[in-house]
Amino acid sequence: MLENYKLSNILFLDVETAPIVYKYNELNENVRSLWDSKFRYPTSDSPENQYKKAGIYAEFAKVICISVGFFNAKEFRIKSFYHEDEKQLLKDFAGLLNKHFNRKEHLLCAHNGKEFDFPFLCRRMLINGIKLPKALNIAGKKPWEVQHLDTMELWKFGDYKSFTSLNLLAHIFNIPTPKDDIDGSDVARVYWEEKDIKRIVTYCQKDVLTVARLLLRFMGEQQIEDKNVVLT
Repeated sequence: MLENYKLSNILFLDVETAPIVYKYNELNENVRSLWDSKFRYPTSDSPENQYKKAGIYAEFAKVICISVGFFNAKEFRIKSFYHEDEKQLLKDFAGLLNKHFNRKEHLLCAHNGKEFDFPFLCRRMLINGIKLPKALNIAGKKPWEVQHLDTMELWKFGDYKSFTSLNLLAHIFNIPTPKDDIDGSDVARVYWEEKDIKRIVTYCQKDVLTVARLLLRFMGEQQIEDKNVVLT
């Protein structure tokens, strides 16, 4: 199946998110009530501790960076979208999809993308009043018509009971780890406390490169050499 895909038609991506506010006690009363209602089940965790997971829920979090990568001859070119205004960030990314990745042969590829990156982007675009690009709008499509690749799903080979991290797959395939500085659990702290978006962008770009290298291993293709990676 993978041998039928043309690498130049694939846009690799990774999304970084952060809670709309950093701490649970910073939520206004109405939103705090909605959060409590969503997580009203028996638990020993405090609401403050539960809120540490807020970054994965599109209703309580925002996109802070999207990095994409694509093949251009021997080069693998990486571009990042980041902006203090989430709506502008998403509009810029949607513009890229609408202009360059809008045909049925185009694919989007991410690790755990079907469970996180793709739906999170769709939800935040709708919340911000942005029309979904064709590449993300899957409403009414049959499963085989959805042009999304997910390296985690590919690794499952039909096994639905396991989650395999990108970092673990990078290790077993001898691909440089993208987690040599921070990982996903650090993003909210780096964003809100350190206010270091450039550090998050670098981390996001490493994830994109790792996803591309992983797919190449799945396809039995030659690996991307560092000298051919271009940041734009």
